[in-house]
Amino acid sequence: MSIKFALIKERKNPPDRRVVFTPQSCQQLKADFNAAEIIVESSDIRVFNDSRYADAGVEVVSDVSDADVMFGVKEVPVEALIPNKKYFFFSHTIKKQPYNRVLLKAILEKNIEFYDHETIVNGKDLRLIGFGRYAGIVGAYNGFRAWGLKYKSWNLPKANTLADQKALIETLNNISLPNIKILLTGHGKVARGSKEMLDAMHVKEVSVDDYLNQTYSEAVYCVADVLDYNKRVDGRVFDKYDMYYNPKDYVSDFMRFAKVTDYFIAGHFYGDDAPYLYTREDVRSKNFNIKVVADVSCDIDGPVATTLRPSTIANPIYGYDPATETEIDFMDDKAIVVMAVDNLPCELPKDASEGFGELFLEQVIPAFFNGDVDGILERARMTKNGKLTERYAYLQAYVDGRE
Repeated sequence: MSIKFALIKERKNPPDRRVVFTPQSCQQLKADFNAAEIIVESSDIRVFNDSRYADAGVEVVSDVSDADVMFGVKEVPVEALIPNKKYFFFSHTIKKQPYNRVLLKAILEKNIEFYDHETIVNGKDLRLIGFGRYAGIVGAYNGFRAWGLKYKSWNLPKANTLADQKALIETLNNISLPNIKILLTGHGKVARGSKEMLDAMHVKEVSVDDYLNQTYSEAVYCVADVLDYNKRVDGRVFDKYDMYYNPKDYVSDFMRFAKVTDYFIAGHFYGDDAPYLYTREDVRSKNFNIKVVADVSCDIDGPVATTLRPSTIANPIYGYDPATETEIDFMDDKAIVVMAVDNLPCELPKDASEGFGELFLEQVIPAFFNGDVDGILERARMTKNGKLTERYAYLQAYVDGRE
């Protein structure tokens, strides 16, 4: 039985130029799966225009209502949802985000079988697809751009004006870094993306111990994992899984890094009940040396206390005043510079779309044709027959507006 897939037009504002499948990915899909058809809804905002898809032999249409499965990136406006279809997109509902309750309610009312890109996980609940790597890539670049503007050391173009990661790297390699210490937290896709950039700039990586205790005549960086910047209250040492399962038994040990760090790239995942990395009180300490924060993780009013709000691609940088705990001009002498854009992959739409499409072809599409032997679709399916599936039943009170 053939399945007809559709790439839908992105309708959320501000416009998002990313897409689930590039023209080349569409060709690959048809080549790999004889029973697969794919059409593309006409769009004037995609990083790949309609003619690129047409040249690749993909039909471009104005009406996708005859397709079985709809693929998008960002939230689909309620009025654009086609009833009784299957949809994949980022809904931002699995954490009960208040602003999208109406969207999930509409998905149920329209009898849509819905799969969130965030819920596509393996048997160990590890995410299989996403744009995290590209958030890390752009976040690291934006942090260096912010440093240059703050200290008038260099004036880098905005990331979204450059073609791809290669262009970002070439631009960064034209600057001369002072002997700063750069801290990168995390070991996931986001942190690995930032690490790619640091390594491409030939910044020297050092161990945590050397980072904390040695001085250098060149720029250096270290990668800190969760047990490097947290410690158990009772002083006992376990593996990081103890931290994940018993976060309330831990306190932050981040200030030992803050004391020697100039530029901090926050690429970690923050779990519920884990200690904050640093508080507003910590920032007022004379031992807090961080001057620029690229908060790729972007948890608002949370573990990175200097992040007061998400910033935008148009205005990516603001200042944090430790004394008043408020936002000020980042050029103010008192300001800690904050870059907290919450949609960083949008600044690298071509690369991000190519990477996402490759993962989706590898990890998700086979499940449509192999009986979902690995349970990929079963785990990701949030709604079916107008109801939440068992795995996502915890969202019922949220949908009903009771929490």
